Amino acid sequence: MICRPLSFLERDNGFFYAADRNSFGETGMDNRREGRAMMDKKNGLEDYYITKDQKRLRYGYTTGSCAAAAAKAAAGMLLMKKQIHRVDLMTPKGILLHLDILNIEQTEHVVTCAVQKDGGDDPDVTHGLLIYAKAEKSEKPGISIDGGNGVGRVTRKGLEQPIGAAAINRVPREMIIRAVQEICEEQDYYGGISVTIWAPKGAETAAKTFNPRLGIEGGISILGTSGIVVPMSEEALIASIRVEMRMRHANGADYLLITPGNYGEEFLKKSMTIDLSQSMKCSNYVGETLDMAAELGLKGILFVSHIGKFIKVSGGIMNTHSKCADSRAELMAAQAIRAGASLETAKKLLASNTTEEAIEILQKEDMVKPVMRQTAEQIYEYMQQRCKGTLQTEAILFSNAYGFLGETSGAEEMLKRFTKHQGDRNEKTSKST
Repeated sequence: MICRPLSFLERDNGFFYAADRNSFGETGMDNRREGRAMMDKKNGLEDYYITKDQKRLRYGYTTGSCAAAAAKAAAGMLLMKKQIHRVDLMTPKGILLHLDILNIEQTEHVVTCAVQKDGGDDPDVTHGLLIYAKAEKSEKPGISIDGGNGVGRVTRKGLEQPIGAAAINRVPREMIIRAVQEICEEQDYYGGISVTIWAPKGAETAAKTFNPRLGIEGGISILGTSGIVVPMSEEALIASIRVEMRMRHANGADYLLITPGNYGEEFLKKSMTIDLSQSMKCSNYVGETLDMAAELGLKGILFVSHIGKFIKVSGGIMNTHSKCADSRAELMAAQAIRAGASLETAKKLLASNTTEEAIEILQKEDMVKPVMRQTAEQIYEYMQQRCKGTLQTEAILFSNAYGFLGETSGAEEMLKRFTKHQGDRNEKTSKST
């Protein structure tokens, strides 16, 4: 069939589409028609933002919203035989999105198109990715969903989807089904529709995500519980920790080795014969990590942390980000007093700018070991308070300059669970006395 030029774009039932119902062709027409300039380019998020450090950070939308919008458009073009250049999509959060449809390829029996991910002002590695959907009629009743190139496959137990399934999470699947069902009902179509979601650059992007650690291979996950990306969202970070912890527990891990960040991982690499594939990160969320472990029924956690993070835990501070609390110098001085340090030493610690500087002060006073012993005891007590004694909690403390500093009483025994050779532990790299 010959493609006719678009004379104008018409909006109906949540779509912007070509006015001529017969204007579809074998490979589809270029999206960048002159007429598109006539469309309102607002995506529905203009009034949604958070304020952080006196800056407005705008909301974005998830890969799940992209997939659902692309699937809605593809199904609409398949059944209505006309091009659709924009769709309205109601998200689970209750925000109505207006999303452009790109890279349309349309034949009699198959339609593909894409929506570009916009993560707003969130530092999201999937920002800018094109998420594609292909829609075709199927003899199988209902709406079936699968992943194609660049969408990962689940290879481990404990994730939201079963082993072998495409990494398209439950809420995005529900959004896709709801969007396509809407089209089928409007067009009085009662047959089956097969939807395939893919992302051409998904595999290379996935290498920058948690997916390889989670056992999701070959691409990104199609995610989102609300359809909306809130910039710098703590909820999203905590949810990612929960996903990895649940996966590890489902695959047989009763004890977890956890570092707040890269410093802890580097210390493990250099100082101990640890299988790092058994470790995970918790960022600043020590309290939430303990809560999750207790909730999932784990038996124990061994934290390996730089003293700058966990000195805060010795004062009961369970979110170690500096915006929540600092008190590093004050807590170092308090533990030193408890360990028998002089008032003069405590004053020097209170005047220190970093924990590395504080350790240097303690080193000169021959007080590193007793102060770190006291610190570890306090850390243990506060971790046990948080989990209400439902799991074993241990910690190993280190500094970048002085190496190993101290540990809780059961840390060395628990560490054996994670060493490459049972009981084989490298000599602690320590300049402390």
